[in-house]
Amino acid sequence: MPISDLFTNMLHAAVYSGVGMALLLLGFVLVDLLTPGALRVQIWSERNRNAALYLSSSLLGTGAIVFTAILTTYEDFTTGLISTACFGLLGLVLKAGAFYLVDVLTPGKLGQMIVDTEQHPAVWVSAAANISISAIVCAAIS
Repeated sequence: MPISDLFTNMLHAAVYSGVGMALLLLGFVLVDLLTPGALRVQIWSERNRNAALYLSSSLLGTGAIVFTAILTTYEDFTTGLISTACFGLLGLVLKAGAFYLVDVLTPGKLGQMIVDTEQHPAVWVSAAANISISAIVCAAIS
């Protein structure tokens, strides 16, 4: 492989990584908007396990979607980058929809349960929905 190809591939990897990190950050912001209070405070200051579990499932799911989109990307760099961003955004939208669906179909408010200091089983259900939806998007990509 010529050295110029190496640098081009490194640049492409850096750009894909930037898109992935931006999607993860957007996922964090989305979860923060869906839950009452500051998510950073809930997790890092108050050590809220419900909030940490839900955010973790969202980040893992988003990471899996971005990974699959990059792994199965198009030959053309620009098309591959755009498809990675679009599939990542689709995953975030679907996970937000699942949050609202679980919230509507179950008693109580899911956002309140996520920030509750006592562990709540509904958070596990919602975390599983995050991972499941992400797996479905990954399968659709590949």
